[in-house]
Amino acid sequence: MQYDPNRNPPPAQSNDGPDDDMIAFASEVFDVARRGDATMLDALLVKGLPPNLRNDKGDSLVMLASYHGHADAVRVLLEHKADPNLRNDNGQTPIAGAAFKGFADVIETLLDHGADVEGASPDGRTALMIAAMFNRVEIVELLIARGADPEARDAGGFRARDAAEKMGAPDTAARLAQAANSRTRPPGV
Repeated sequence: MQYDPNRNPPPAQSNDGPDDDMIAFASEVFDVARRGDATMLDALLVKGLPPNLRNDKGDSLVMLASYHGHADAVRVLLEHKADPNLRNDNGQTPIAGAAFKGFADVIETLLDHGADVEGASPDGRTALMIAAMFNRVEIVELLIARGADPEARDAGGFRARDAAEKMGAPDTAARLAQAANSRTRPPGV
């Protein structure tokens, strides 16, 4: 039977979720963030792209740009009011992703735009702990200078220094020991 708009209601349309074109567009947007194309991100955001758009794993555009080391893209997203602390489905933050990968410039950009320097994951692990584990001295120093607590403990009771020692990261373990000594030493000693 042929559809007659004068006699029958329009056929039911499935609207259970995004169509294939929308999924393809979203996929391309996430790739733009991974590539760090700050100019394209800015253009898309000006046209109304939600700055906190997330993929099927809960990774925001900021998370993807941070994890892949693109400070300019992170800055553009944050200037468009993206949340610097938006966690993915695993509870990980952009600052933790940047610490894991070793991107000090991304961490600085995130902190300059309001990221929580502690920003612990569900297991209590902070960006400082992650940087310490991978012997990233520059990032450890940056995070401490920006207020990270070297004595913070994760869910297992480990501090950043403990994590560094356990992972065989001698430079960060020594730097964290130095930070601990300067906190416990009385002034003038």
